[in-house]
Amino acid sequence: MSGQSEDNHGLASHEGTQEAASLQHTVFKMLTVMAVVASALMVVVVVYIFQSMAISDAHEQLKRECEITSSMADDTGDFTALLASIDFGGERVTLIDKDGTVLYDNQVAADDLPNHANREEVREAILTGSGTSERKSATLGYVSIYEAKRLSDGRVLRLSSDRAGALALLGSSVATVLIVLVGVVILSWVVSTRVSRRLVQPILEIDPSHTDQRAPYRELEPLVSHLQKQQQQLVEQMNQIRDAAAMRTEFTANVTHELKTPIASIMGASELLRDGIVLQEDVQGFAARIYSEARRLSALVSDILTLSKLDETERSHDMGVIGTPQITDLYATARDVCDRMADRAHAYRVVVNLDGEHASVTGYPRLLDEMVGNMVENAIRYNVPGGYVTVSVGTRTDGRPYVRVVDTGVGIPKDDQEKVFERFYRVDKSRSRASGGTGLGLAIVKHGAKVHGANISLHSVEGKGTTIEVDFPAYES
Repeated sequence: MSGQSEDNHGLASHEGTQEAASLQHTVFKMLTVMAVVASALMVVVVVYIFQSMAISDAHEQLKRECEITSSMADDTGDFTALLASIDFGGERVTLIDKDGTVLYDNQVAADDLPNHANREEVREAILTGSGTSERKSATLGYVSIYEAKRLSDGRVLRLSSDRAGALALLGSSVATVLIVLVGVVILSWVVSTRVSRRLVQPILEIDPSHTDQRAPYRELEPLVSHLQKQQQQLVEQMNQIRDAAAMRTEFTANVTHELKTPIASIMGASELLRDGIVLQEDVQGFAARIYSEARRLSALVSDILTLSKLDETERSHDMGVIGTPQITDLYATARDVCDRMADRAHAYRVVVNLDGEHASVTGYPRLLDEMVGNMVENAIRYNVPGGYVTVSVGTRTDGRPYVRVVDTGVGIPKDDQEKVFERFYRVDKSRSRASGGTGLGLAIVKHGAKVHGANISLHSVEGKGTTIEVDFPAYES
């Protein structure tokens, strides 16, 4: 056994190590991917910010140059010649007439250029005095920046330059970006390994079986609380399964014991009759014993089958096992039971009275009949000669129907009152067996009440009598 325990412990430890490694690896991958994605996004954002700043600076520069150059137009006779003499570097200079005709361009022959009247910056300059615009090259990845100024004679001076777009900047910085990303991957691998280990370890140490277990992180408090509730539910279910198994074992043992007694009596009496050992005048007595034990055996089997059906109903929640619910008159059911028990009551010299009024419940007629029958039968069996049994049926002021059985019998000791609804429990075992009781009557009443959603109350005074009442849910028509 110790070897097996060590093997199980080793297996659990191995599985725990695997779970830790798997969880840590998952967290590591998530952190690494997040770091790489964040770095790539950061590079893209930086490039776009740099591009925006470069374009903004280019606009300002062109605007200043345009202002300075246009101010020379009034001081010179040939402005075109002046423009041709100035070195503008890589910037493009264009002089446009007020009708849009290109008069001069320092990079392209003016005659080869189309009319520029529809150009945004030119149109804006003619209307307001100055104009600005940007045009992107879809193929080259560059942005052309334009600044225009209207001269005093109506002509328009336009300066432009090209700046690399975001894609061009990224393309020209591929090597740098790759180096940065490789560095980020290496750094994130180191950091993620340490961080994932520190993050995962407290999570793996969570033990939901401890009710005082605290979450390692505030964000995990709902999860830990949920795990603890599930653990408690699991423990309760295991206890219920264990209790049910113990109850089934005890029930089987009791059934076996209870069945053996009448079977042994029947076999003994029939064997004596078979072998001719019984005197002729005693044959009737032996036959009566066989008949009595057979009836007891039949009643026991019937009660066992009823309890088995009720157990199956509680286990599977399939009410079809015990029949179809119907609207049932409790008063009519009690009247049928009292009529059926008349001979038994007469044999015990007990008077059975029925009073009350009609009260309807939605339930299972056969089970309701067995419940009332067992209550009345117990009241007769444990009564005294000359005693009374009163069966009352009615409806409470809150609309709850009830059946109450009161007897003037021997009563139940206080210590036994909570146990009388257990299976095969008998307060007076010799008296119960002698009177043909199976020990299952009140157990059937208890389970039947549960099926109908009813409540059972018991009041008994030893030597004075017992009252058992079943209150049903209010009937809804």
